[in-house]
Amino acid sequence: MPRSVFWFAFVIMSALSILWALASPIFSVPDENAHATKAIAQVRGQVIGYHVPGIKHTVVDLPAEYSYDPQIQCFVFQSAQPADCGVELGDPGGALWFNTWVGAYNPLYYYAVGWPSLIFDGSTGIYAMRIVSGLLCSVFVAWAFQTAMSVRRARWMPLGLAFAAAPMVVYLFGAVNPNGIEIAATLALWVSLLRLLQQLDGRNLGTVSTLSRGYLWFIVTISAIVLATARALGPLWLVVVVGLCFLAGGWLPVKRLFTTGSSYLWLTLVAAGSLFSILWTLGGGSLSSQADKSDAPLVGASFVQGFVYVLRNTPNFVKQAMGYFGWFDAPLPAYAYWLLVSAISLLVVLAFAVARRRNLITLASVTAASILVPAFLQGYSVSQTGIIWQGRYGLFLYLGVVIVAAVVLSGSEGAGLAFLSTRVIWVALGSIVLYGTVAYFIVLQRYVVGTELPVSAMWREPAWQPPLGWPTLVVLYGLVSLLFLMWSGRLAMRSARADDEAEAYEAYEANEANEAAVPEPETETVRG
Repeated sequence: MPRSVFWFAFVIMSALSILWALASPIFSVPDENAHATKAIAQVRGQVIGYHVPGIKHTVVDLPAEYSYDPQIQCFVFQSAQPADCGVELGDPGGALWFNTWVGAYNPLYYYAVGWPSLIFDGSTGIYAMRIVSGLLCSVFVAWAFQTAMSVRRARWMPLGLAFAAAPMVVYLFGAVNPNGIEIAATLALWVSLLRLLQQLDGRNLGTVSTLSRGYLWFIVTISAIVLATARALGPLWLVVVVGLCFLAGGWLPVKRLFTTGSSYLWLTLVAAGSLFSILWTLGGGSLSSQADKSDAPLVGASFVQGFVYVLRNTPNFVKQAMGYFGWFDAPLPAYAYWLLVSAISLLVVLAFAVARRRNLITLASVTAASILVPAFLQGYSVSQTGIIWQGRYGLFLYLGVVIVAAVVLSGSEGAGLAFLSTRVIWVALGSIVLYGTVAYFIVLQRYVVGTELPVSAMWREPAWQPPLGWPTLVVLYGLVSLLFLMWSGRLAMRSARADDEAEAYEAYEANEANEAAVPEPETETVRG
């Protein structure tokens, strides 16, 4: 089953990511213009770019077919403006350079997604780069599904992983932005490292993966290196995620991990990737420089001011992570968010209800980290950068909460709620899929006709059309979402049935063993 799970997950997640990649105009994703122009220049030999007096950011050169005119983004920050107002990328009036603020970022991601620009020109090249990004992210999500379902006790895992199909997540997968690959790699790391630790523990056979230890180490290593190199703070995020997984795993498997000789090859590779990331960041100057007060709120503020500001705005950051599209110019209606909130609440509240001792501490720690880590980070850097945190930056932590909650419920502590699992999972999966479909349609509406015209205008007088046309994309997204719902639900049912059968067999074996251990009653010999 693990192999088929991988391929089903890969195909479905690729389809969702590609459909999101096609649903919005180029450079409508935050910072996509900066990331895409860096990738275009980098695959042509310009790894970092150069500085020009009077221009704040690094400048990269662009070929004529990718000349850039700011009018391309005429709709940004104006939610009522559809996306038909801009010029094409590669327009003769565009500039052959771009002052990108990510010019010194780690180059690995940009090589991975930038190569289609050598084959295609203009907007087609950007869409192709988006599709490649979506395919790469889908590999990591497929690994997460594969490792999650490689144990007997996994009845709640399909629901925990279903949040990888939440609209903001797949929206970022299908964009030219390393935020997407960062989230995908972290998701695979959460699940594969927890499974590796459970296998090293070996005390609970229901949580021992059927995948080989070498394969689990391979996924952990690739995911950790990609996370560490995706962005400047990658090594810090790696330490946070690994530390929380170690807390969830417990002392014994962590000790075995570091005392097993075969572990050190993989650990060396992770350390080398992390060291490369740190040295590149320090040498390339991609850490944030001193910002002006016009760049962000609270530039020059104290640690306490930054820390408190982020804590007070945590609900807004969570809302952004659930689905605040575009350059914060494509929000969803308030009612839509409750569909996703209800699914998250079902999973997390039930996990807290059944968790005991170490699992309760682990759940609380992961939840606290998702709130406090951004606050500490912004408190530390606010004087230099101002408040630059956005909800999408914390998605890898929020996904960690639902993954750990699913792991807890799938273990022995969740046995008392086993009878509820399939019912709750179907309801929650339905909420996630419905939310994703609503979000997809609303984002398309924002770019096709703007937010002020009624929905009927999308049929009567669409101002902008995505590739394939918006009706085709909506139908395809609905069909793929329904397929994801049915596959995830059946995966949960199959896992629950296998778990129930194994539990019944173990109970039968235990009963047989107990009966065999009971001595035969002694009979008194009657003498004639």
